[in-house]
Amino acid sequence: MSSVLLVGTGQVGIRAARQLADTPGFRRLWVASRDADRAAELAAIMGPVAEPNPTDAVHVPDGVAVVAIASNRPDRSAWVRAALRAGASVVSSDDDELGELDAMARAAGATVVGGCGLAPGLSDVLARHAADVFTTVDEVHVARVGASGPACVEGVRDARRQTPGEWRDGGWRADRAFGPELVWFPEPIGARECQLVREGVTATVTTVPTARHATVRYGPPPTTRRLTARVRRDPLDSGWGATRVEVTGTRAGTRDSIVYGVVDRMPVVAGTVLALAALELAGIGDSNGSRPVGVRALGEVVRPVPFLSELARRGVKAAAFVGVAPAA
Repeated sequence: MSSVLLVGTGQVGIRAARQLADTPGFRRLWVASRDADRAAELAAIMGPVAEPNPTDAVHVPDGVAVVAIASNRPDRSAWVRAALRAGASVVSSDDDELGELDAMARAAGATVVGGCGLAPGLSDVLARHAADVFTTVDEVHVARVGASGPACVEGVRDARRQTPGEWRDGGWRADRAFGPELVWFPEPIGARECQLVREGVTATVTTVPTARHATVRYGPPPTTRRLTARVRRDPLDSGWGATRVEVTGTRAGTRDSIVYGVVDRMPVVAGTVLALAALELAGIGDSNGSRPVGVRALGEVVRPVPFLSELARRGVKAAAFVGVAPAA
């Protein structure tokens, strides 16, 4: 019997737990947290399908097929290694680069997928979905705004502070000035100035390896400032987030672009994407039991159409941009 160990009981973890527990055919959910009482409370809420991890230490119970990490805790790499030693696959909502664990994952016959959130994560599935339409793909451009909690806000700030770069013609390019770009997201987010970052580009390139040019841009993180009732609250400060994925290529001899957008509450998107990724690796749902091993991007692991259809059924929907955005 396959089971999933969920590490983390914050906003993303709670939503991932509900998505897992409500899946027909799902049998066992273990819940781990640094706070044993929170783990026990969440497991009790999820019903008989769930129970708390027997220890608050890094421990993977027997029979666990997938460890789903919904936490930015410092020991998350220890959880990944513990999972691989137990022969379990790993999905994580965090954007950490996990390439150094590729050999360990392959030796264990396991799959490790980091960045199972809005972007990277869902954005890579959308990029692959669009790329499958084209005969050749020239460019993939991803933009994101929003964050799902204080740690995620700090992660966005760190990414925007680092040296930016873009993938062009088979290598990194960071030899010119990169200014902010006005990007149009679905309402209620609208137009935002987004800054080029390196984070997430690797996942984009591995998902669409034929792309000659790939970029990722992040908008400013939520301010979480206190606002009076007379001031309209920014949707980003209320937990909303969005991604925009533009893929350009050639089909039927004509150059064309496809643009997808998603807007929703950040913890809802991250929790749902994380849960579906865990179900895929556990062999529940669309999975036919065949999956690539090693460290992978989400866009390499799932089939876009069934994944996006199931995501929409659970309330997270992507839409295609049609027409031209109004001038700023």
